[in-house]
Amino acid sequence: MKYGVLALQGAFREHREVLDALGVDAVEVRVPHDLDTVDALLMPGGESTTMTRLLDTSGLRAPLVERLEAGMPALGTCAGLILLAAHVVDGRRDQEPLGVLDITARRNAYGRQAQSFEAPLDVVGISGGPFPGVFIRAPAIESVGPDVEVLAVHEDRPVLCRHGSVWAATFHPELSGDLRIHQRFLQEVTQ
Repeated sequence: MKYGVLALQGAFREHREVLDALGVDAVEVRVPHDLDTVDALLMPGGESTTMTRLLDTSGLRAPLVERLEAGMPALGTCAGLILLAAHVVDGRRDQEPLGVLDITARRNAYGRQAQSFEAPLDVVGISGGPFPGVFIRAPAIESVGPDVEVLAVHEDRPVLCRHGSVWAATFHPELSGDLRIHQRFLQEVTQ
């Protein structure tokens, strides 16, 4: 299985480093041809409005939605979650999410950069103690659809969820130094 990391903007290098540490074959996805070469995609944190524009200017939006709707596995973190969401609260009027994950996300819900924090998270299906959640200008999941499984919560809010083969986190597992969420995602999508 070949993995891609959406490399338009944001923390794509950090996701590549995690995949490299796990011995996984990965490429950076910047144009539709790159997307054609991968079986699964990681969508990093960054600036969601910029990433939305770059999806359009690169020509990636339509083929990405098509692949995701056809079942391509994806893991979106922070801005990646915002891109995957069905609805975005507090987004720019011209910011259209991909609409493939039945959640409503609120941009920067946890506050500004100075209000970033870390919190221990109990994640369904991950053993070995709490996962170190790194929240940087993090979005919040305001609501989840009936078929969305919540895998972790923080202060009664969902922070990690999945629907089928699409996973999304409001935090940055790629910045935690802990490989367990990436490992679990990889294990599930290769079964």
